[in-house]
Amino acid sequence: MKKSTLALAVALGAIAQHAGAAGFIEDSKASVSSRTLYFNNDQRDALSANQRSARGVDQRETATGLKFNYQSGFTQGVVGFGIDAQALVGFHLDGGRGHHPNSNSFVPSDTDGSAVSSWSSASANVKARFSKTEAHLGGALAPNLPILIASDGRLLPQTFEGGTITSKEIDNVTFNAGQLEHATGRASSNSTGLAVNGGSKESNQFRFGGADWKVTKDLTLQYYYANLEDYYKQHFLGLVHVYPISEGQSFKTDLRYFDSSSDGKNGQAGYGFNNNGGYAKNANEVDNKTWSAMFTYALGGSAFMVGHQRVNDDGGFVWMNQGSVVNGNGGSEGAGGSSFYLFTDSMINSFVRAGENTTFGQYSYDFAALGVPGLKTSIAYLHGDNIKASNGSGDQSEWERDMRIDYTVQQGVLKGFGTTLRHGAYRGSGTGIHDQDQTRLIFNYTYSFL
Repeated sequence: MKKSTLALAVALGAIAQHAGAAGFIEDSKASVSSRTLYFNNDQRDALSANQRSARGVDQRETATGLKFNYQSGFTQGVVGFGIDAQALVGFHLDGGRGHHPNSNSFVPSDTDGSAVSSWSSASANVKARFSKTEAHLGGALAPNLPILIASDGRLLPQTFEGGTITSKEIDNVTFNAGQLEHATGRASSNSTGLAVNGGSKESNQFRFGGADWKVTKDLTLQYYYANLEDYYKQHFLGLVHVYPISEGQSFKTDLRYFDSSSDGKNGQAGYGFNNNGGYAKNANEVDNKTWSAMFTYALGGSAFMVGHQRVNDDGGFVWMNQGSVVNGNGGSEGAGGSSFYLFTDSMINSFVRAGENTTFGQYSYDFAALGVPGLKTSIAYLHGDNIKASNGSGDQSEWERDMRIDYTVQQGVLKGFGTTLRHGAYRGSGTGIHDQDQTRLIFNYTYSFL
């Protein structure tokens, strides 16, 4: 039995003796969420139309996911204890052979390359609270930090296993620290070890620590450190400032900087890093500095955003993901799919290869300003150039255009029912990435029992 599993079992036994204590039951929350997603990904230049269909490159699939979530309150006493639990299940509804790629993070592949009919996973963690400090040990963890973001961009959310601590003992400062050992991907029933995005050898140790300091009500400073054993060490600095100009009018500045370097066995056989398909000063080794700046002017329901991002010339940006676990047919079993804390983490592409300069902009509108609450829309455009190819030349470029519209029912029987329509188009020049048109139609609903 793994040490983390044994510790979880012991803690559950102790909590069970106090489950009747006031607070544990009274403050509990339970819900079931459903998400139905139609996913259409047309890799336009990959092959002929017939070849795209035959080989499953022209992806068109529909699936429904259910998430059962339970969060207890805390038992009484100086140290309060509780439990968080989660069960996930996905059902493939449509999209047979020829429309299901054997390597994707939407629906798992069976051994013959077709989509599985269903998949599921369950996890739980015990938690303890002392004063303004809270600790979690076990699974069902979903970090949302600059150095790690649990992805929820497809049907089911990605979850992690390990231990985390959050402390607010100092006014206006939030400390976060922890160690993660495994993750369950967005389209997988199994947990796997961790790896740098693009790596194949699994690591079972991702350690992190850092703090968010709210200097004033309008200014927040951040620093985080992360270490994925035998892959990379990473420092992050962030600044967020909102300047209120007048009622309904503001100007926001958001600055982010990452400094990543090699750790341990990185660069050795099995511990390589493909540098996001681009150039690396030292082949397969992590060596990167990336800065990003975004400025947003908000007026009424409108928000105008512009920004720029620069990836240095030595290697591509890195973030934590999962190892490349394959099934019996050589296809992905659905592990992976992490997000990362940069403005270019867009619908289709990432814009994070060595040397890349990306300029981006977005316009969004909240129709609540016109008396239609729940309706929002946005359009974004990103253009990256000076990308260094694997041979060191820097003449590659790429662009992406994303559009979305969201509506959430505000009242009545269907209150909380949400619909999202997204469309993205990607084109690259010499990048080696297929031109793509992608459409997603999503229906969300959450019912709370407690």
